[in-house]
Amino acid sequence: MLKTTVSALTLLAVLAAPMASATAQPAPAPAAAAPAAQTEDQRLAAFFQKAFMEGIAQTPEGLTQLGTKQRYDELGDYTDAAAVKALELTRRQVAEMRRDFDVNKLSPSSRLSYRLFEDQAAQGEMFYQYRFHNYAVSNNGTAISGIPVLLINAHRIDEVKDAEAYVSRLRAVDRVGGEVAADIDYRTGRNMISPDFVFPLVLKDTRTQLTGAPFDSGPDHPLFADFKKKVNALANVDQATKDRLIASARDALLNQYRSGVNKVIAAVERMGAKANSSDGVWRLPDGDAFYAASVKFFTTTDMTPDQIHRTGLSEVARIRAEMDAIRQRVGYSGDLAAFLNYVKTDPKFRYPNTAEGRAQYLADATKVVKDYMAVAGRQFSTLPRAPLEVRAVEEWRQNTASGAFYNQPTPDGSRPGIFYVNLSDMTQVAKINLEALAYHEGAPGHHFQIARSLEQAELPMFRQFGYFGAYIEGWGLYAEWLGKDAGLYQDPYSDLGRLSMEIYRAARLVVDTGIHSKRWSRDQAVAYYRENTLLSELDIQREINRYISNPGQATSYKIGQLKILELRRKSEAALGSRFDVREFHEVILANGALPLGILEEQVDAYIARKKA
Repeated sequence: MLKTTVSALTLLAVLAAPMASATAQPAPAPAAAAPAAQTEDQRLAAFFQKAFMEGIAQTPEGLTQLGTKQRYDELGDYTDAAAVKALELTRRQVAEMRRDFDVNKLSPSSRLSYRLFEDQAAQGEMFYQYRFHNYAVSNNGTAISGIPVLLINAHRIDEVKDAEAYVSRLRAVDRVGGEVAADIDYRTGRNMISPDFVFPLVLKDTRTQLTGAPFDSGPDHPLFADFKKKVNALANVDQATKDRLIASARDALLNQYRSGVNKVIAAVERMGAKANSSDGVWRLPDGDAFYAASVKFFTTTDMTPDQIHRTGLSEVARIRAEMDAIRQRVGYSGDLAAFLNYVKTDPKFRYPNTAEGRAQYLADATKVVKDYMAVAGRQFSTLPRAPLEVRAVEEWRQNTASGAFYNQPTPDGSRPGIFYVNLSDMTQVAKINLEALAYHEGAPGHHFQIARSLEQAELPMFRQFGYFGAYIEGWGLYAEWLGKDAGLYQDPYSDLGRLSMEIYRAARLVVDTGIHSKRWSRDQAVAYYRENTLLSELDIQREINRYISNPGQATSYKIGQLKILELRRKSEAALGSRFDVREFHEVILANGALPLGILEEQVDAYIARKKA
């Protein structure tokens, strides 16, 4: 694993070493001999490492997430000029790769990296073209919403200069807030206005960033509490120095940090005053073209919105039939609608809305992960080395955080993988969904895929951190089914929970395309979810908010899962008794995230090798 303080040259050596050893000569070279010429694969690996570090060096936040302390006292450039600079860098790098490397001299693995580098560059072109269509104010907040998360979860304080860097970042919020506010105002002027429902949510959360000490007499603001805790934990630092650091953080929060947050609040209020619609992105300039591009990006397919809509309808019908079979199995006499309403409303299917209820949920989720790890060796030959923790979403971001999500570990192991759950209102948390949710966000879901990818030093770093939505979320949804394949879900109601999780992903195909392509109203989308899912009313509203705010993203889950299941069944049918699920999962995971078409190529090659 990579150390937090390694240089780019050391990272390059880590990536290049496996390829170098594979081509080494059996006899040692004389001591005075010149170094052997690099192979085309080795040269390409060096190029990819240089390209990745050039890109990540533009974002201090990205460097911190990577685990390094480069540019540790900075926040990035949030202006449109930064987007232009990033695009120009990508274009230059692609041109350099095409000019300097002969694809015919590359190994199959390097040819795949070459293709993926081009593919990710094409994604960058698309995002640049539609960069103002992606809402600046969404159900997830604004561009500054991630700064407290970064500082609390990723900014380590191991010595005094790290604390000073933290304070510098607090002061930089003044500049960043101004840049984010200018971007929001620019979009407002171009009529790229966010849906009207997001403004009360975002304003509430953003104003919360200015509550608590030192802003008022309440408990410490999460950033102030985090800074104090980290500074006070420093060994071999005298109290006077600690007091000085804490005083500087207080000053930064009261001045530059507060100023930057207030700039964003004012811009959000200005946009909110002009918001008058929660309709899909078809209402924006070139909205239909943007949605088609978004769907292509998130599914990594050429499926049209109409094809995706019809796939969703078919899957919802199938899953409803499986739910009805469970209704009959448990002996419920009413119809499916009555059965689902019973499970939705009976208090025995909920946790107490108390501190004890929250603690019990976290304990139960941790046990589900532990129980799966006990049988993981039946389905996987390689497990991630990074630990996995289950945590509740912090109170200060509960209003805009999703119900559950995964936070990836650092490559060096200094931060674990984290399965976050939003426990703001336990009356909305269904017990029966917990098992499937833990498989999806934790093990064997996102943790097995994302942490594993970060640990594969033989892959170029742009592939270790690569994003292909249908693959990543498809794997998470497939992982929910893997629990059943492993013989878990012993309680039929837990299996109903698995199906309830699957049907609301299938319903996403219907509702996302309904809102953004078929011009459904919010009420139509809500009604469809009420009829076909077990989600609480609060979760339904949150989900619809999410789909309206983030067009196309919700289509990735089911499309990806269907493809992975299709490839597994294809492998089982072709190989018969020679099929080994651990080998199959290695084929799926060993190359990091991939577009679905390339993933199918990898599985076809695996089948051909096994049959040869």
